[in-house]
Amino acid sequence: IKKDIEILRKLGSHVVTRWDSDYPSILKEIYDPPALLFVRGQLKKDERAVGIVGTRNPTRYGLDMARQIARDLVREKITVVSGLARGIDTACHLAALKEGGRTIGVLGCGIDIVYPKENKDLIEQIVQNGAVVTEFRPQTLPLATNFYRRNRIISGLSNGVVVVEAAINSGSLITAAHAIDQNRDVFAVPGNVMSKRSSGPHYLIKQGAGLVES
Repeated sequence: IKKDIEILRKLGSHVVTRWDSDYPSILKEIYDPPALLFVRGQLKKDERAVGIVGTRNPTRYGLDMARQIARDLVREKITVVSGLARGIDTACHLAALKEGGRTIGVLGCGIDIVYPKENKDLIEQIVQNGAVVTEFRPQTLPLATNFYRRNRIISGLSNGVVVVEAAINSGSLITAAHAIDQNRDVFAVPGNVMSKRSSGPHYLIKQGAGLVES
């Protein structure tokens, strides 16, 4: 514990517990909110937020849609939440920052771990214009199982979730499933019917998700 505290101190990070006044109100609504959140940057107790998730290997169309949706959201003073992964996540974080808005990145590892490594500068930008958060203790590696738990926090911090390009068996669809369980709105961007990256959003639309047209 002392080692964790020292790591947090060096990073300028802090811990928010479920019982603190600055713990996000919307996250308390889910059935298993994390008891602890390790935070760099600044969380707000009550803020309108939308999660944007999608494949790590997007098409140009997917990237363009993620960026445009993020820009339009922050213009309406809505915070963009995503998972700091390659592809769609990175695109929407960058677009939100470029537009001068707030964004929250949710990690599937310790707050002291940069993953993916190429997002080191992005993480520092988010810290200055939003927050980077995780429920995992410092030095926790980005194991695959952690991302399943991470996904419920992305949806838990959001009033709604938008899925942009994702396979049926992807983490983005898991995030959408969490959103449904948490009584959040789910939206999906339709895509090329010949692309497997469209299978996830099209499945969600058939299940009743909001079809994103603008």
